[in-house]
Amino acid sequence: MATPDRGRLLQPDVLARIKSLQLKSRLAAEGALTGLHKSPLHGASVEFAEHKVYAPGDEIRHIDWKVFAKSDKYYVKQYEQETNVSAMLLIDASASMRYKSSDALESKWDYACMTAAAMAYLLLRQQDAVGLTLADEDVRNYVPPRSRSTHLMHLCELMVQSPPKPEAGTNLLAGVTHLSEVLTRRGIVFVLSDFLDRDPHFFRVLKQLKGRRQQVHLMQVLDPWEIDFPFHDMTVFRSLETGREILAEPRMMRKTYLREMRRFINELRVGSLEAGMSYRLLRTNEPLENALTSFLTGRSQEDLPELDGV
Repeated sequence: MATPDRGRLLQPDVLARIKSLQLKSRLAAEGALTGLHKSPLHGASVEFAEHKVYAPGDEIRHIDWKVFAKSDKYYVKQYEQETNVSAMLLIDASASMRYKSSDALESKWDYACMTAAAMAYLLLRQQDAVGLTLADEDVRNYVPPRSRSTHLMHLCELMVQSPPKPEAGTNLLAGVTHLSEVLTRRGIVFVLSDFLDRDPHFFRVLKQLKGRRQQVHLMQVLDPWEIDFPFHDMTVFRSLETGREILAEPRMMRKTYLREMRRFINELRVGSLEAGMSYRLLRTNEPLENALTSFLTGRSQEDLPELDGV
């Protein structure tokens, strides 16, 4: 699978079309950012909020030296302006995300990374903090939210250097469980995945995240062939996560497959909405700027085609 370089993740034409959109205003309109707006105060004179343990990448100038003198440990001062809005991008890095049909613009992994990069660009442009988590069978990478101007390139480099490993399984539960432990302040979580192997406890942990004042947005990334199943001749279907192969007659199973796929997508969508989370289906044959504009402007999606005539 070809992995996009850092430049391809941040396509200038895509960014040019979406840069006028406000991610904050889009989410605030849905109530996703209720109470999460930055302080109305501007400039350096903002209200102190709390201390946090120093981590690589934090501004040295914010270290509280008085606390260091007493505890011999480094703590960083955080201010209300800096800590109100924090976003985390959780990307599924399992092998199933490597899939790309001839009708797709990108593999599911590349499409998810490009989406995440564009979202991070908008968030950082608004001076919000954004972090990144990659998970397959476990949490592979975790970068805490930062709002520094150089942070975007760091996130893109990590995505470029961490493509899904062949036959890596899916354990999104590990990813969201990790976030429920490390995200202690209110914020936003975006989960980008095909969700093809969702653990039954997945929604339970997502609800725990919501209980910790995290607004959750599920973005399901699917290839058009996974949705429409345009196979006709005898075909060998191979699992990218287990390597298992099955020879099947597609015409005999097409109607059943489409019914089950639509049921699966609808259950994820309804379950998300019932749990107070948002859901978005991203097709990898749709131009990225169209998908992002649709999401950011709150444009509703059309339902999946009916099975009549299949």
